[in-house]
Amino acid sequence: MALIVQKYGGTSVANPDRIKNVAARVAGYRERGDRLVVVVSAMSGVTDSLLKLAKEILPLPPEREMDMLLATGEQTTIALTAMALHARDVPAVSLTGAQAGIVTDRVHTKAKIQNITPRQIHALLDSGQVVIVAGFQGQTQEGQITTLGRGGSDLTAIALAAALKADLCQIFTDVDGVYTADPRLVPSARKLDEVAYDELLELAGAGAKVMQLRSVEFAKKFGVVFEVRSSLNDNPGTIVKEETKSMEGIVVRGVSLDKNQAKITVVAAPDRPGVSSRIFHALADAAINVDMIVQNVSHGSARPITDLSFTIDKPDLLKARKVMDALKPEIGFREVIANEGVAKLSIVGVGMRSHSGVAAKMFETLAREDINIDMISTSEIKISVVVDLAKGEAATRAVHEAFLG
Repeated sequence: MALIVQKYGGTSVANPDRIKNVAARVAGYRERGDRLVVVVSAMSGVTDSLLKLAKEILPLPPEREMDMLLATGEQTTIALTAMALHARDVPAVSLTGAQAGIVTDRVHTKAKIQNITPRQIHALLDSGQVVIVAGFQGQTQEGQITTLGRGGSDLTAIALAAALKADLCQIFTDVDGVYTADPRLVPSARKLDEVAYDELLELAGAGAKVMQLRSVEFAKKFGVVFEVRSSLNDNPGTIVKEETKSMEGIVVRGVSLDKNQAKITVVAAPDRPGVSSRIFHALADAAINVDMIVQNVSHGSARPITDLSFTIDKPDLLKARKVMDALKPEIGFREVIANEGVAKLSIVGVGMRSHSGVAAKMFETLAREDINIDMISTSEIKISVVVDLAKGEAATRAVHEAFLG
């Protein structure tokens, strides 16, 4: 008798029929004698609708109130999923993140899990219940509701699997597993049988929507092997685990395109020690994650100045502009230019550590397609470039064909 943690994303619970399908799948596992903890997301489109509703009231809503609002999406789904199981005569009970014992820090809308005390989950499992947990949410030690950021239900499932010492963790989504690229953009993309934590970390950080970045970090830290698979069929998925020697034979494992990026350029900032530190500390204090950074070298000026460019997630743009406007009198730069018309294209593979010429091949491919590179960032197993958003999909297909076609 196995203890299994399953997570179902928004498309898997998008409507009553799909919720009933989830209940049928869960009931099948229970009939085998397995004990189940089921983590669910908000129904597809609900979170976006709530965000839109909030911004019709106030363009930059208080983050505490946003958490109160957004947490209702998952709470709707857990109740409906429990009802669907009851309709099959399967005993089930729904729990909010707080009731499940998930304690977070105090950073609203992007909270980090600090501790999980799953006593109530254990008690319910021991009484024969299927436990349905709201993903994406928890509470502070003071009892304030928090949310874990986009894709936070993945993190909830991985963290619960670690805390419960589950025998199996399954992430159910609307695709069959992790692909070499988004099959909606690249029809020739192939499903991977297995992928290393580090590769999926880089793919998630580069914008791949299969898994939330922090959930993969958590899985790697606690050694949670998990499977990404479809809730719409019974096909085997992709196993995510520690890197093995055989994985190094494939130079590039996947290609990712992130359209959710914005570029900010600080024009004519004083080129002196401490300026960059002040800018990025202020952004960090506002809980804004900065990705790629490029600073121009100043030349032959009586008052050395420089341009500083960096990328952030597009939803943080308004907040970042507010931070930069507050810094302008203190630092004395000329202006801030924001550009939402960019995308980040990345290639990832643990085999890149031991193969040369990968960057040259990527740049040659983009040059042949007449696609200009705006910014470049590299790691041991990833190369990312910023390109024009309008050419992002064409760039993705060309690079995928060059390395994985």
